[in-house]
Amino acid sequence: MSVTSALRLAGCLAVLLIPVAVSGADPTPLYNRDVRPILAANCFTCHGPDVEAREADLRLDTIDGATADLGGYQAVVPGDPDQSELFLRIISEDPDEQMPPPDAEKTLSIEQIEILRRWIIAGANYERHWAFVPPLRPPVPVVQHTGWPRNLIDHFILARLEAEGLRPAPEADRYTLVRRAYLDLIGLPPSPEQADAFVNDDAPKAWENLVDSLMSQEHYGERWARLWLDLARYADTN
Repeated sequence: MSVTSALRLAGCLAVLLIPVAVSGADPTPLYNRDVRPILAANCFTCHGPDVEAREADLRLDTIDGATADLGGYQAVVPGDPDQSELFLRIISEDPDEQMPPPDAEKTLSIEQIEILRRWIIAGANYERHWAFVPPLRPPVPVVQHTGWPRNLIDHFILARLEAEGLRPAPEADRYTLVRRAYLDLIGLPPSPEQADAFVNDDAPKAWENLVDSLMSQEHYGERWARLWLDLARYADTN
């Protein structure tokens, strides 16, 4: 992967993380990506792995628990949301039946309910924790503007843009590029002399050389270590 495409990927990463199929059709919800976050935020407190806090002998974080016989019915019936007590409870308007219960002050959105419905219809597949699932190389999507991608990652970026009816912005001028590189990689703007040096550098790999030089600086480590230090600090108190 070229340095140029790596930075372009970083700029578009937020777009790619939104779980929408590039074809425009609704994708089958994935448990780890789409379903588990909903259940973890709304259900696992009372129906999760903590046996001391578990209520109604219902465990929703495993396929065995979700499909267990609860006395003639199941929380999840793969393929049939209308027979799945989980789905019936989350769409119920009866405060005595509704889940999460009204006193929990949690409400599932229409989009979240639809994700759970489609997940059950698709078979209610549970996945192992992502850390134990070997990564698979996805197929490279077909794009319309075949001249824009410079490598395989660009195809994914462009496919998402085209699915949203968007086109890539034109490449920025060199002063803008050098400023972006400095701010993104080391968190500091270039001096006028540094900016001019890049703009006037007509070497074939001027951009790659610029990025390599920035990533070799101590400021690069300081810039990115600070993000992790902030997370660690807040994790201690949250």
